[in-house]
Amino acid sequence: MADVIEVNCTTNEVTIRPQTAEEIAAAEAAAAQAAADKAAADAAEKAKADAKAAAIAKLTALGLTADEVAALTA
Repeated sequence: MADVIEVNCTTNEVTIRPQTAEEIAAAEAAAAQAAADKAAADAAEKAKADAKAAAIAKLTALGLTADEVAALTA
């Protein structure tokens, strides 16, 4: 469990206290959401790369040269 450091900027008083159950739960929820967001972004990036590879394969199957495919996908 992490400690929370609270600083009163008016008095310069520093208070160190343990996290509350609510703060711990909020931090865990935020970490879980960040992991889910990263997984979704990674999946979207992979889907985009897969779609590009499929499109290049289709263009090659149609008889386009590597230079022609590169010109279209640049």
